[in-house]
Amino acid sequence: METFVNKVAESGIVTIDLEEYIPNEILVFDLKDHLFMGLILKEKDFREALKKEDWEKYRSKPVAITCSQDAVIPMWAYMLVSSYLQPYASDIFFGDEPFARNALMNNNISQIDIKDFAGKRVVIKGCGEKEIPASAYVEITRLIRPVVKSIMYGEPCSTVPIFKSQSTAVNN
Repeated sequence: METFVNKVAESGIVTIDLEEYIPNEILVFDLKDHLFMGLILKEKDFREALKKEDWEKYRSKPVAITCSQDAVIPMWAYMLVSSYLQPYASDIFFGDEPFARNALMNNNISQIDIKDFAGKRVVIKGCGEKEIPASAYVEITRLIRPVVKSIMYGEPCSTVPIFKSQSTAVNN
């Protein structure tokens, strides 16, 4: 009887699936909803609207503060919204939802303990069900390159080489 050997499993290759670092829900606070006629920020009305806002819905959630309307918004307005959000939101970003998602994902990736990959051959998974921003691939490469033996992109059975350490002793 012939025994089949899984060469990929025996290769010692470690796979990093960036889908694991995608943040869950991100809420958006859009200042356009608090503008007079959708264009003008009236300080008194704006402050009154913020006092009436249900801030509890932002509890423990990351929030992106933005204004999707082409309006002139004074800097203090963003600061005021941030001040109201701070006791509730887990993270606060200035920018739209995609910007906040990228920033959170890169932050999640930066929390990886690179010692787990020291001297290893690593494949950064390239195919999946969810879209991964290019910034995440750049961040993981920047993070692990100093300690790994090699970095590849794709799947363990079919990879594109990205980096290979030139020394036998990997720098830590």
